[in-house]
Order: sequence, then C-alpha cells, then structure tokens
Amino acid sequence: MADSVAVVAIGRNEGERLLACLASLGGQAAAVVYVDSGSTDGSVAAARAAGASVVALDMTKPFTAARARNAGFARVQEIAPDAAFVQFLDGDCEIAAGWLQTARAALLADPGLAVVCGRRREKFPEATIWNRMIDREWASTPPGEVLACGGDAMMRVAAFEQVGGFDPGLIAGEEPELCYRMRAKGWRIRRLDAEMTRHDAALTRVSQWWQRARRTGHTYAEGAAMYGSSPERYRVPELRRALLWGAGVPLAALLGALVTPWALALMLAWPAQMLRLWMRGQPWEDAVFLTLGKPAEVQGILGYWRGRLTGRRRGLIEYK
Repeated sequence: MADSVAVVAIGRNEGERLLACLASLGGQAAAVVYVDSGSTDGSVAAARAAGASVVALDMTKPFTAARARNAGFARVQEIAPDAAFVQFLDGDCEIAAGWLQTARAALLADPGLAVVCGRRREKFPEATIWNRMIDREWASTPPGEVLACGGDAMMRVAAFEQVGGFDPGLIAGEEPELCYRMRAKGWRIRRLDAEMTRHDAALTRVSQWWQRARRTGHTYAEGAAMYGSSPERYRVPELRRALLWGAGVPLAALLGALVTPWALALMLAWPAQMLRLWMRGQPWEDAVFLTLGKPAEVQGILGYWRGRLTGRRRGLIEYK
C-alpha cells in the first residue's frame, strides 16, 4: 500500500524487552525491520523467529543509533518500497495499542507534517527515583507543534529522504538534529495527545544517571557547534545553563575562596536554584537532580570540546 507503515526497531542485548517490543506490533505494519548492533544474547535469532527482517550492523565501523536507524530505513526501502511512513522504535520499548493507526491518520490528514510522536511512558516508574524523573521528562512537552521528537516517532518517508536521514556521526541527539533540518525545509513536527510507547529505562544506579546527564551535555555542545549561530540559537541556551550551574558557580566559589572563605557561600546558589525550581512546580526530585546533574553535563561538554580540538572521535556515552 502506498500509505502503509513500516517499523524500524534498533537494539543490542535487549532480551525479553526486544521480544515484548516485536510482539506489541502484532502484525500491524507492512514490514518490521530489526537492526542489531552486536548482540550476544540471541536477539538476532529471536527477532527472525518473530518475523522481523534483521540487519546486523558491521561493528568494525563506529556505532551510533543514527547509523542503525539509517540502516533500518534502507532495508525498509528494499522490502517495502511503497511504505509512506516509518515508525522508529527503540528495542526496549513497546508500541501502545492504536498508536500506529493514530499516527498514520495524523500524517495523512496533514501533508505538511514530517514527524508525529506521542506520549512515551516508563514501564516501571515506581522502581527508582530516576525512572520516575524520566517518566515525567517524557510528559514535559505538551501536545501540539514542537521543535523535535525523541527516538520513538513516526516519520514521513518523503521528508526523511529529502534531508538525507539521520546524521550517522552523532553519538546522541540525532533526533532533534534531524528535526532541525526538516524544519529548515519547511516541514513541521507535532506531538499528539496519545499514548505511543512504553519504555524500560532500567536506571537503578547513580552512575547511570550521571552518564545520562553527561551524554546530554555532549548533545548541547555538539548541537550548538553545528547550528548555534542560526537565528534559533540551537542548543545555545541549554549549553549556557549547563556551564553556568555546572562550572561557573563552583569555579567562582573555589577561586573566590583563595581570597576569602566567605566566597564559598556562592555555593548556596545551588540549593537556591533547587528551591526556585520546586516553587515553579517541579517535583523536589527533579529540582534536586536537575541541578546536581549540571557538573555531569559540563563533563560531557568538555569531552566534546576536547575531542573536537584533538580531532579524536568521541565514543558512545551509554548508561545501560
């Protein structure tokens, strides 16, 4: 069918999560492609048994999720060339009942839409403080026209092809960057008021939370380097906030302490910022950890800048 939907799921060693992901599709798509990035847990065989067309990435080349999604899209073009829409999906997510039909209908109704996304929910938000924070993060953007989507989204094939797909060199933040290029071509992105996917973040340790924040900082730095001079000032505000709270305040306090120990009182700006966020409606957990995560973001920013200066490609920053 010329207006059919194909699905591209990506993953590595997702085990039961991948099986649940593929089972949630329930024969609703014209084609299902699973892109595997070096699994050792039998994911490839399990995906084939579930009826998916499997692409095994060449892991001698640098891996990125963007590269995996592009490879999945290329396979869709081979086995379902008439598909008009592609649902991208992470292998640790399950599609909500009715989402594929809802998203397809929205794209059919508005030819100017390049991407539609919906509400992503955590499967186990009660498990850890970080799972709860991520669940709220998914809900932080209200329905309507938006600037970007996440890793789960349905995209119009024509728009995806026009901009050349994902940038395979990005280790994170590839979805907002793709949406930026689509919007530059006149396309629009919309978040629907509908359940889309259920995700299993499985964040159980402080180190995982730190790595996730570090990856976020890398995304800010790279995005600002690419498009920060545009009228939109892409990623520049986020980059500045990270540097202010994660580096500026601590450095000012430490350097000032060389003159007077009273300068350490500058660190009271952190609890003051937490209080300000809480009074603006943020749950206390978010207010605390969003502030404490700024040094991790700065670490990611510095890592990007160091790699750019030395010409060394940054490896993946994974938290799972």
